[in-house]
Amino acid sequence: MIPVNEPAFTEREKELLVQCVETGWISSEGPFVRRFEEMFAEFVGVKHGVAVSSGTAALEVGIAALELETGDEVIMPSFTIISCAMAIIRNGLRPVLVDSESKTWNMDLNQVADKITPRTKAIMPVHIYGHPVEMDPLLELAEERGLYVIEDAAEVHGAEYKGRKCGSMGHMAAFSFYANKIVTTGEGGMVVTDDSHLSGRLRSLRNLCFRPERRFEHQKLGYNFRMTNLQAAVGVAQMERIDELLKRKIWQGEEYRKRLKNIDGIKLQAVKDWARPVYWINGIVLHDDVPMDAFELASRLSERGVQTRPFFRPMHEQPIFQKMGLFNEEHYPVSEQLARRGLYLPSGMALTEEQIDTVCAHLIDCLKGK
Repeated sequence: MIPVNEPAFTEREKELLVQCVETGWISSEGPFVRRFEEMFAEFVGVKHGVAVSSGTAALEVGIAALELETGDEVIMPSFTIISCAMAIIRNGLRPVLVDSESKTWNMDLNQVADKITPRTKAIMPVHIYGHPVEMDPLLELAEERGLYVIEDAAEVHGAEYKGRKCGSMGHMAAFSFYANKIVTTGEGGMVVTDDSHLSGRLRSLRNLCFRPERRFEHQKLGYNFRMTNLQAAVGVAQMERIDELLKRKIWQGEEYRKRLKNIDGIKLQAVKDWARPVYWINGIVLHDDVPMDAFELASRLSERGVQTRPFFRPMHEQPIFQKMGLFNEEHYPVSEQLARRGLYLPSGMALTEEQIDTVCAHLIDCLKGK
């Protein structure tokens, strides 16, 4: 089976992990945590990085740091992972959805302004599958309306919009370092920001809101969202070769595109001329006239030894949100089509050219009905 993801480690990760064990620094108090924060923040081009236990935690603590009022609204795409909506809801806020546009699969910016109400306080653009959101119109709208911008940059380590790194353009950004991400710590995440006041809140919130002068006294409820020194050590080793990781990821994406760009029956994620994507995953969407959906295609590829993953199920179709009475009678046709007709192919850091050849050959045969 060619796995959908396989990380690529070197002896350096092992060396730094052994150093953690030998020195006894395995908790969040270890020195690698701050080093990883500094390295990643510098890479993104912002002043502060606050490491946490996951990308989901990064979203939740990031929204909490804004100290919005119960019932305030955050605009976000329907086509994304549930972590985005979950972080909004668990902070007592209301997610307001927009559809995706059909080419890059990112949120449809033309729908955002119409969703703004007096309760809207923030917009959460999600850079989907390694391609940036077109940020300038969104940033202009947010400034005009006095709204926060929280980038979900979990999937775009190193991607650029008009020469600016994703994660550097909003008031803050959330990153994930899950095992399938370009930079991985196994589990883990980070919130980055240029705002010193927000970074202070983030550091307090991730660590149970201990009072600095009296540790076990709490005036606010925080979270235990700390990253361990062990995780951060892996992150430091990864950041030491970030240019190599990005070069390999972009190479993989370009190799897939060379093989698949003229194949009948599928479309690939568009690449805009203002973007430098990083091809976090290599997705395809089946044309409507292909006589199978993505789930049947995934089954056929699995029989041939190729592992895939489905695209996100939209937020407005999530059973839990329907039970909660959210998004009733809402429909977002592009998001729905992506969910039914889209999947992504093996895209891990360890993927080889031979494996890409094999995946593409099996995909083409399946599309031809062989």
